[in-house]
Amino acid sequence: MIHIENLVKRYGDLIALDHLNLDIKEGEIFGLLGPNGSGKSTAIGCMLALLKYDKGTIQIFGKNMTPDSYDIKKEIGVVMQNVAVFHQMSVRENVDYFCGLYVTDKQKRKKLMRQKARLAQEHAAQEGAHYGRTSHRRRISRKGKKVITAAVIAAAACLVFLYAEKRSYHSYKVLNTSEQEDVVSTQYVDMDGDILRYSPDGVSVVDNSMNTIWNETYTMQNPIADVNGSRAVVADSEGTSLYICDKKGVTGTVTTSYAIVKVRIASNGMVAVILDNDDNTWINFYNPDGSLVAENLTKIDDPGYPMDVAVSDNGVMMVTFQYVDGSKTTSYVAFYNYGDVGQNEDDRIVSGYTYENVVIPQVECISDSKYIALRDDGFSTYQGSQIPKESKTVNVKQEIVSTFFSDDRIGLVFKNNNKDDLYTMEVYSMSGQLKFRKNFNIPYTTIKMSGDNIIMYNSSQICVMNNRGVQKYAGNVDGTIRDFFKIGWNKYLMVLDTGVSTIKFS
Repeated sequence: MIHIENLVKRYGDLIALDHLNLDIKEGEIFGLLGPNGSGKSTAIGCMLALLKYDKGTIQIFGKNMTPDSYDIKKEIGVVMQNVAVFHQMSVRENVDYFCGLYVTDKQKRKKLMRQKARLAQEHAAQEGAHYGRTSHRRRISRKGKKVITAAVIAAAACLVFLYAEKRSYHSYKVLNTSEQEDVVSTQYVDMDGDILRYSPDGVSVVDNSMNTIWNETYTMQNPIADVNGSRAVVADSEGTSLYICDKKGVTGTVTTSYAIVKVRIASNGMVAVILDNDDNTWINFYNPDGSLVAENLTKIDDPGYPMDVAVSDNGVMMVTFQYVDGSKTTSYVAFYNYGDVGQNEDDRIVSGYTYENVVIPQVECISDSKYIALRDDGFSTYQGSQIPKESKTVNVKQEIVSTFFSDDRIGLVFKNNNKDDLYTMEVYSMSGQLKFRKNFNIPYTTIKMSGDNIIMYNSSQICVMNNRGVQKYAGNVDGTIRDFFKIGWNKYLMVLDTGVSTIKFS
């Protein structure tokens, strides 16, 4: 009935679940016991698809458990230690919200709400009929509230933690502001709850209040960075230096022989770098301490020029190559394995896929077993921890102007010729299922997934949606926006030309 295989869940550097395996058969009474902090609540949260996990599979009733598995969730009852409701919402709004987690049809949900309210009123009226007219009215009100509140508690008890994603906001409140003299030349990136701050002069990690945790000075002409969880790498684009770090400080430095083109980091600190000296390109692989694992010489004619690289924790590196022969363009996606599986393969390539008349400018490693190739005509996904295989390809006819992604979502944006709706957004699951399509009219310059939000902004406007396309906030900002991203529940970091502010929507 419940099957868990090699479940891994990390909180930063803390491994809460380390390859948990569990099988519970139908009819069994099973107790999960352990001291505080041993991972019991984390395991249950993963089972209910309320927590994202790093690795493994969870099946309930013979089906894979996902956040959208409403058919499975309807058969599950959970009673947690603590009950939570939204105190800023009415009783009816709370009931409707929690009901919406299990009943997606709005009309059906309204019908159930009316039935519940009617039954509550009838029950209260029956019990209070003999107390007279004044007392009767009082008892209906009091008893009705008790019955409906009980329904709220019963629904709320099925959740480990809750997010008020249904709400829309119309303003924001500045929680704190830090004036930064170097804000124009400094970049800010979310780093697992803290913030990586880097510039041509150095790199540092700061908390949400902009208090410095550590800093390191250097000199770079054009710094670029990649962050994965609590690990980061900062490199000098077209230069030869790179710094590997975590939330405690720099773990390793590298001076390359050739110019750095691309750099990517896995969540365990392994780094892949594309190097170029005009005649040839190299793809190098480094440990977190900066020591070289492997270097691969590539040539323009075979298999082509490397466009992008991604790397996973288990030593698999994904590279997209492009080869142009006259008017014909060919893309090649290769998977290198630097573990035991790939040691007997030529150049350690364990799988590869060729695509005719397709450009693949970006590849991403989502987990140890999930990969994405973002194409000019859609996207392809791949699965497999050691030898990734193509699992799904989605093709679109419209020209793609932007892409964005998260651990479980892939977004495509198309430009329309309609002045009322400048763009159309399509968001897919990793399995290729279309989750929603939405037209919008925001002249954005940047679009991305940040946390579980879709964020769009230009120099003066911000729009935030949840991952179902429901708009949470849209409005203007005082100042020139340089960056904007989510750093916590209803907390965002807004980088302006005058400084950095932490805000919340209200």
